[in-house]
Amino acid sequence: GPFYKPKAPLRNSVGKGYVLSGMVMSSKDCSPILQAKIELWMAGPDGEYKDNFRATLIDYDSGKYQFESNRPPSYLSRPPHIHMRVTADGYKTLITQHYPEKGSSSAEFDLVLIPD
Repeated sequence: GPFYKPKAPLRNSVGKGYVLSGMVMSSKDCSPILQAKIELWMAGPDGEYKDNFRATLIDYDSGKYQFESNRPPSYLSRPPHIHMRVTADGYKTLITQHYPEKGSSSAEFDLVLIPD
């Protein structure tokens, strides 16, 4: 996605007010994928992409993740969204975006990876 930068800080929060959670799983059998790396980046409240709105999550135990941020803003003609890049050993990289429902303060968004 646009504005991707590798090596985002390891953290699960870049703000308050919107919680995104879910599970990383295999397309083969829907089993959880442990140690998946989820990189997230988004525009800040001013509509600009800055380092303080980037994060890396790594789940070691259950395949589940949780990320908290401010509610993503819309900017230019783009609706509010959070960019995501998911990698795990033995799986193809997934690059996607999450679009919050209007008026919501949380969402569940499962991420399904395809084996190599």
